[in-house]
Amino acid sequence: MTEQGKGEVKSTDLHVFQSGFNYSQDGPGNRLVYHLQGCDLRCPWCSNPEGLPAHGGEPRTPEDLIDEVRRSRMMFFDGGGVTLTGGEVTMQFDAVKAFLSALKAEGVHTCIETNGLHPRLPELFPVLDLLIMDVKHHDPEKHRIATGLPNDAVFRNIAAALNAGQATALRIPLIGGFNSSEEDAVRFAARLTELRVPGRMTVEILPYHEYGKSKYAKLGLPYTMDDTAKVTEEAVRRFALVLADAGIEIIRT
Repeated sequence: MTEQGKGEVKSTDLHVFQSGFNYSQDGPGNRLVYHLQGCDLRCPWCSNPEGLPAHGGEPRTPEDLIDEVRRSRMMFFDGGGVTLTGGEVTMQFDAVKAFLSALKAEGVHTCIETNGLHPRLPELFPVLDLLIMDVKHHDPEKHRIATGLPNDAVFRNIAAALNAGQATALRIPLIGGFNSSEEDAVRFAARLTELRVPGRMTVEILPYHEYGKSKYAKLGLPYTMDDTAKVTEEAVRRFALVLADAGIEIIRT
């Protein structure tokens, strides 16, 4: 098993720590979003620290989830559907693959949000309508220092997705002092233009926020981020401009 495969939960059930509807933030339209337990990274800016441990959440059977989806169909307006996020969805890989397959059989629009590290990620492409993937850094070693693992697999999986014709939306969480400089923007642009297939890939830049800060205190965990991580709207604009000038399609949800 590769380093990215360690710690996976082997179960036919999906372990869910949060669920609910969200409009256009986790894929197109109104979506039923399931937050799945477990993550193989330890990003200090994580907004869902309750989802980090491999075990926890509520075990939901595939039958229970499909029944809930069927009852929710009337809410999937404006091209909505189901999104799986985390934690990290690929930590429950086999159960996720089975659930996505069942959703496709039901004709439901499917989407996942992932860190992109799992070596088996391409197995999900046939049952995905949209792949949303974080790209936290252009440099594997800097990614490892900050999160615990390098990100070479992320760029391999982006390439695999684009070559497979998978609709792919990349997200760059812009963190001051980590990946937000003009040089970082240039290097991101260089790496992404090596992989880009016209019409298949978009990039969204998400400025650092403190939405998860209060959760750390409730969980008795230290929150190590400070004000140096904040970025201005102007910094986001300049960063986006560098990517756009390189021919990368920038979106904002």
